Amino acid sequence: MYNVVVIGAGIVGALTARELSKYNLNILLLDKEMEVSNGTTKANSAIVHAGYDPYVGSNKARLNVEGNRMFGKLCHDLDVPFKKVGSLVVAFSEEEMLKVKELYERGAANGVPDMDIIQKERLKEIEPNISNDAYGALWAKTAGITSPYELCIAACENAACNGAHIKLNTKVLKIDKLDDGFVVKTGKEDYKTQYIVNAAGLFADEINKMLGGEEFNITPRKGEYCLFDRGQGDLAKHILFQTPTKMGKGILVTPTVHGNLIMGPSSENIDDKYDLSTTDEGLAKVLAQGSRTINKFSRRDIITSFTGLRASVEGGDFIINSPTYGAVNAAGIDSPGLTAAPAIAKELVSMLNQMGLKLEEKDFNPKRHKPKSFRDMTDEEKAEAIEKNPLYGRIICRCETVSEGEIVDAIKGPAGARTVDGVKRRVRAGMGRCQGGFCMPRVVEILSRELNIPYMDVVKDNKDGYIFTGRLKDKLSKGGEADDK
Repeated sequence: MYNVVVIGAGIVGALTARELSKYNLNILLLDKEMEVSNGTTKANSAIVHAGYDPYVGSNKARLNVEGNRMFGKLCHDLDVPFKKVGSLVVAFSEEEMLKVKELYERGAANGVPDMDIIQKERLKEIEPNISNDAYGALWAKTAGITSPYELCIAACENAACNGAHIKLNTKVLKIDKLDDGFVVKTGKEDYKTQYIVNAAGLFADEINKMLGGEEFNITPRKGEYCLFDRGQGDLAKHILFQTPTKMGKGILVTPTVHGNLIMGPSSENIDDKYDLSTTDEGLAKVLAQGSRTINKFSRRDIITSFTGLRASVEGGDFIINSPTYGAVNAAGIDSPGLTAAPAIAKELVSMLNQMGLKLEEKDFNPKRHKPKSFRDMTDEEKAEAIEKNPLYGRIICRCETVSEGEIVDAIKGPAGARTVDGVKRRVRAGMGRCQGGFCMPRVVEILSRELNIPYMDVVKDNKDGYIFTGRLKDKLSKGGEADDK
């Protein structure tokens, strides 16, 4: 029997599993996807928020500010990029400056340090490319940027190295209550456990229902983004927000930790929890509203567009509660969920402890070291890496200078890659300007070889994300010519 089963390997589930791995516990992290970080965590703004936006007294306010304070050490321990670049909420009228003042006062009440209200002249000094229409801004210096999927992967790796078990491609179908715990039933095996953490993201309402908790409904909130090439990365020095509305923080413009520029998200409530499509209308809205903040970007330098789904609940606050004795919910974790995640993890473990989970400390290693990328090595380091492993001498992704050795290591590592996008998120193969146009066939070849599966079974990101629909010679032999399907 497991002591704790954590359902959902997004950022909250991953950090909760890591937090639990500090103790002498038998832990299982489950996810229905083939990769960790394959839901909301893989596609968001990557912002570490300061904490001025959530309403005073809410779970969001409390956990945002606490999580922000934890982020620097967490990313240092897990060897994940984090840059405290600061954020600006930009006002474009005297009326919006009143909103800026309101956010400042709310931030002060929430305990957010290092904030200032600045006027146009100072704003132009620190953000030279800002629109001439800007009046002023709220400057929050504790805000930052990170890489959410890298942090999630790192947390899973660190948890695994500290004894946690991870099972992917394992969907929870039913949960039965026992006198001494639960039986978690999946399409593969049944898992007995004393306690459960529900961190299932967009599907947390369904897990909550299985646990018999008071019902709530999660509405997917769709957000579309445009990602620009590194040549546009210096256009913004800070995270640039517009004044928020009831639908969110508006279209933001921000640099990324990898030197790109990102713009988005749009905001639309939808019904389909699997709809990750982009639309002409949504992307046009992103660019039109983003240009209100900075209009010097080049549309020709957009290298990709993508959609993320946020888990929105009625009332707008995080749901942190117990649906039944022995289980805890972390639901409705939309923005600022990434920032709050380390604090949420600690709170969930504390709640389990209060229910009776014994927390006996063990020899826990908080560090996870990510191997230096081939791209960032000196010539001497590259030569040494190739001498140790000749696969480092074969460059697979030219845009990001990713070697075959790095890809193989990413597949073989703890919580290793199982899909093309899994490789992409670990070593950046396919993240460059050509977006995998050159390297994807080679990544497929390596995955097929290292996982000992046919080419045809290698998928992009999930079990239905097939890259190949069949062999050309088979299609030709059936009809004399290839069809258009």
